[in-house]
Amino acid sequence: MAENAELLTYKGLPLVRSGDVIYYGNQEDKYIIMLQIADKSKLKDITVAKKVKVMLQLTDPDIKITDRIIKTSDKPNFWSAMDIAYIWLTKANAGK
Repeated sequence: MAENAELLTYKGLPLVRSGDVIYYGNQEDKYIIMLQIADKSKLKDITVAKKVKVMLQLTDPDIKITDRIIKTSDKPNFWSAMDIAYIWLTKANAGK
């Protein structure tokens, strides 16, 4: 991949997708969000998320994966998930 390729962002923070899992935030920060699409359906000619699990996680690689999860929530669609993800992530990384 080219070094100067631009990442997809939402409200200034990067989004990286791997299948039905989307990581949101900077890996260098203390916290990151993991969004997991748990259910999806067809709407005309596109696939949309019907249930998205939002997880606020620590980025520290020395902590076990199961212990990194700080809080979780299930949302009925992708945009509801992104709204709460942005709020959680900005508050957590600001130390609030």
